Amino acid sequence: MMRDENHHLKNLTRRHFFQQSSLFGIGSVALSAILNERLFAGTTGANMRPDGGLHFAPKAKNVIFLFMAGAPSQLDLFDYKPALQKFDGQPCPEELIKGERFAFIKGVPKLLGSPHSFKRYGECGAELSNLLPHLAKIVDDVAIVKSLHTTQFNHAPGQIFMNTGHQIPGRPSLGSWLTYGIGSENKDLPGFVVLLSGKNQPDGGKSCWGSGFLPTVYQGVEFRSKGDPVLFLSNPPGVEMETRRRSLDLLRDLNSDHLADVGDPEIATRINSYEMAYRMQSSVPELAEISKEPQHIHEMYGTEPGNASFANNCLLARRLVERGVRFVQLYHRGWDTHGASNNEDIVNKLAHLCRETDRAAAALVQDLKQRGLLDSTLVIWGGEFGRTPMNEARSGSKFLGRDHHPRAFTMWMAGGGIKPGITVGATDDVGYNIAEDAISVHDLHATILHLLGIEHTKLTYRFQGREFRLTDVEGLVVKKLLA
Repeated sequence: MMRDENHHLKNLTRRHFFQQSSLFGIGSVALSAILNERLFAGTTGANMRPDGGLHFAPKAKNVIFLFMAGAPSQLDLFDYKPALQKFDGQPCPEELIKGERFAFIKGVPKLLGSPHSFKRYGECGAELSNLLPHLAKIVDDVAIVKSLHTTQFNHAPGQIFMNTGHQIPGRPSLGSWLTYGIGSENKDLPGFVVLLSGKNQPDGGKSCWGSGFLPTVYQGVEFRSKGDPVLFLSNPPGVEMETRRRSLDLLRDLNSDHLADVGDPEIATRINSYEMAYRMQSSVPELAEISKEPQHIHEMYGTEPGNASFANNCLLARRLVERGVRFVQLYHRGWDTHGASNNEDIVNKLAHLCRETDRAAAALVQDLKQRGLLDSTLVIWGGEFGRTPMNEARSGSKFLGRDHHPRAFTMWMAGGGIKPGITVGATDDVGYNIAEDAISVHDLHATILHLLGIEHTKLTYRFQGREFRLTDVEGLVVKKLLA
């Protein structure tokens, strides 16, 4: 009798259930789903429509996020303040900074006018700094958002928050949520690709493009613009493709047996990773050959094939979305202009950073537009927070610089259902607080998901006993941005 009871309990265990269903049950179904090409072409996440569709008709199919790690100074690029010029060098009004926490400012700081000139450009009449001459040429194609705010004022948590909706590592990134929700259109490339301008990662590290508690198949895959695009993708010397295929078939069979035995979804991810790597051996080298682009394209972007650069990555991003990659994120470090030296001030360093990025970012928008891709590709430019209207003057430094400022900062967006040639939001006379149309990070994320046909409250994933989402427990779509 006791043996019969134990046998009945055994049949109820999860492990035994997967064992018994290995041939015709859930184990095989899971493996089939993982190996099916729809994993990278239209996968649906929790609470999507039963027929695998979106919540409503999307305006955008792809996203390119140009992430300026370090926080660009909005007051020296986009948000001109005559009052700052007028009261330059005067002590900051006490009512603005009473009880305020800063990353580095000590004592009573002094207001700092921009050392750069501003003019109005385009039919929309947007004011831009002289540091952005190429953006000025396409300003009628972009929407400038001057009223973003965040809860974080240090780089690592600020970058993680901007990318995942939460300041602590461990949550899925925006790109991961998108590929989990709607997949990719190319079975031979990852749905989420990350491009770094240099060797260094942003302060937030790989948490900025991690999959968090989602299966790791949805995390960002780093591509390089110099050397092998993906490390360890090539076969070792002496290993032929046929040999590689036989090895992968054996690994697949062993992992399939293990998956049927224990039911761990990460085993399915491992199987898919091997298969994706095999397919990428053919698709990635051709994709990364930007040298084959016409000369006028290289002149437009300022690319130098063979070198690692932001310009090369912008061109590569266009080639990726052309091939159906859902989310491409470019990281360009160095925007942390505190003014402690001439290597991090808002005069020399900021001008240098703009020379590195302005031409290529504008070319990307132009290139997408001339190819008919801008309407379906959402381009986003910005960092994790803004800079203060006051001079930091750390340790008495004579170089001009600004501290971290989470209360108000600027980003721009183009294509993918964004209304072009508009400015949304405004700050007060000195750019300290938002005066009109405050937009949180969760509002930004809700708007991005909306443009891709996703109702942000319905894209969820159950973890540790509750439903999680990118926008946490808030977030409103910014309707003024919608075309």
